[in-house]
Amino acid sequence: MTQQPMQVMLLPEGALRTKGRDAQRMNILAARTVAEVVRTTLGPKGMDKMLVDTLGDVIVTNDGVTILGEMEIEHPTAKMMIEVAKVQGEEIGDGTTTAVMVAGELLKNAEGLLDQHIHPTIIVKGYRLAASKSQEILEKISKKVTTKDRTVLLNVAKTAMTGKNAEGGKEFLAELVVKSVLQVVEKDGKNVTVDKDNVKIDKKQGGSLDDTELIEGIIIDKERVHSGMPRSIKKSKIALINSAIEIKKTETDAKININDPNQLDAFLLQEEKILKGMVGKIKKVGANVLMCQKGIDDLAQHYLAKEGIFAVRRVKKSDMDKLAKATGARLVTNLDDLDKKDLGHSDLVEQQKIAGDDMTFVRGCKGAKAVTLLVRGGTEHVVNELKRAVEDALDDVIATIKDGKVVGGGGAVEVEIARALRNFADTIGGKEQLAINAFADAIEVCPRALAENAGIDSIDNLVALRAAHEKGGKWYGLEILQGKVMDMYEAGVIEPTLLKSQAIKCASEVAEMILRIDDIVNAKELSKGGGGGMPGGMPPGMGGMPPGMGGMGGF
Repeated sequence: MTQQPMQVMLLPEGALRTKGRDAQRMNILAARTVAEVVRTTLGPKGMDKMLVDTLGDVIVTNDGVTILGEMEIEHPTAKMMIEVAKVQGEEIGDGTTTAVMVAGELLKNAEGLLDQHIHPTIIVKGYRLAASKSQEILEKISKKVTTKDRTVLLNVAKTAMTGKNAEGGKEFLAELVVKSVLQVVEKDGKNVTVDKDNVKIDKKQGGSLDDTELIEGIIIDKERVHSGMPRSIKKSKIALINSAIEIKKTETDAKININDPNQLDAFLLQEEKILKGMVGKIKKVGANVLMCQKGIDDLAQHYLAKEGIFAVRRVKKSDMDKLAKATGARLVTNLDDLDKKDLGHSDLVEQQKIAGDDMTFVRGCKGAKAVTLLVRGGTEHVVNELKRAVEDALDDVIATIKDGKVVGGGGAVEVEIARALRNFADTIGGKEQLAINAFADAIEVCPRALAENAGIDSIDNLVALRAAHEKGGKWYGLEILQGKVMDMYEAGVIEPTLLKSQAIKCASEVAEMILRIDDIVNAKELSKGGGGGMPGGMPPGMGGMPPGMGGMGGF
């Protein structure tokens, strides 16, 4: 008798499993689709996207991380591409579009190698070699800069804002951005550090871009607590208190029995005396401005107003910390410990009405290590996009100062890396050489996209770029506004090396991870942080889609 082959059912009946080339093809398609979404936003002539949610709220932007972060995406591999943008955004702040585009192009080129029956692990090995070599090339060709190279920093800021709604005022905004960063730079010997949190960006609609200003101090989105207080205080001496100016409650539940009206009067008089004493303490040390992290009793407000002290309550902890850095004040927990040495100083503290909201401005802090950029624009959508552009410029300038290195923009650095990688590939034996060449071709997606988005011939310009680089013109790139190949460093199109380095690193890592996936299997509910599918159902975002579609319908 012939034995029948045994069959074991591992997955529930009707469960869908995709494996081998089908799984790879599906994943590559999903990743490439994400890259295509943001590709048209790149460069000075990149287009914007309109994002509309279920409630009808609208965002108009060409900022890569904003677009990808707001999109409702279901496919698990597409979500991995979103992570690329998030990591790039968290590490550098800018360059998210570049990172996602390069990752998509790496996978597209890998598909061609897979069709030639080259094993995914060989492609991954080649990509790793190329990514590592790219970092070496970047390090070698980068130019060093310091905080004294103000012109370079200005060009970095202007490059970051080119192609965004802020482009019309990029000269003016770049000045504000560079000035704000240099204001908060901290030096420890040769080490230079910049904390982005020390540059607060506030936005208010109304006015125009030209009304945007840098305040050497802090804006607090609060008004003074009592109308009897002065609206402005010159030569202010600021006390920062993070405890309440109120009668403290007992630690344990307590009950007071009062049998006589005189006892009640005495009790109230004692409370009044305590609050008056608190205000007297503030006045005694010479403070004329009080910033309180917690509450201020109504009676205390009255006494503060009588003493001519400008007071604000319930100030956020983050703002209190920035006020300390800006004014030189020391944050005091116990009011009894308040001393003249704890006070901060500024030229002016005033309450202003901006776009219908009363806000407190602390201006003119000498040697301020925390500043505020107040961004203004005609409408909500305009001011939001302006803020994103200013944040990108701020991130790029900070990255430049931290790393101390820059490269030419306009696709120049990508073409130079690709040229060097092709030379490097010739020294590598085996099929990995093909993967390194595929990596080099993928890196050149940036100048190709810049040309396509500007409506000029990408092939002719790429050929001209390669020729210029072969002759030693390492900073030759596409000057899109003039539509020609030229030295981008001389033209002032400059980007931080750190931005390019992180973008290549993120793109290659996600491409390698996706290429190593050859099976998409139903999973029970995964642990937190490892994804989340329904028990016995499809992996997240795959639910109910026919084979080959990969959940792309939910895009």
